[in-house]
Amino acid sequence: MAKVEISASKCKGCKLCVEACPQECLVMSEGLNVRGVHPAKFDGTRGECRACMNCVLICPDVAIEVLEDDDG
Repeated sequence: MAKVEISASKCKGCKLCVEACPQECLVMSEGLNVRGVHPAKFDGTRGECRACMNCVLICPDVAIEVLEDDDG
């Protein structure tokens, strides 16, 4: 399983990545970032990231990085 890292300070809370994730492993955080919005965050308990890169490609703020698992 891959892991998604999102820079909360860069995220503007547009939710495009959440909508683009076919595995539904991205959600909006309950807390606020420095911009005063709820940033997206990775939640590996909701689904298994398959490193499809949809979130990276759709993020207008280049705030997302997908790290592939070394186990496999």
